[in-house]
Amino acid sequence: MLYRFRSPAGADVVMLGDTGATLLELLGREPGAQGLFKAGELPALIARLEAAVADDETRFQQSVEAARAAGEPAPKRSGISLRQRAWPLRELLQHSQREQVDVVWGV
Repeated sequence: MLYRFRSPAGADVVMLGDTGATLLELLGREPGAQGLFKAGELPALIARLEAAVADDETRFQQSVEAARAAGEPAPKRSGISLRQRAWPLRELLQHSQREQVDVVWGV
């Protein structure tokens, strides 16, 4: 399954099902076949997404510091970080906020 996020403010953002569902949950939405982010909600949604990314990075940095303090090798990120996964959607939300247009998603 793929999620496609659309807005007149930018190019479509397409994500695999697991990634799209995770980001929707972080934004307080129930993953579903379709949905809408209203233009007025975008500032809060962007802030929520940025906070989730910052929290993810803080948790990773804490694990690095804990490993170093224990004399163990610092862990490396496996795969793609939340920041990398969220960036395209964040950009679409920001462009949509500037133009005051809604963002819709569908599968």
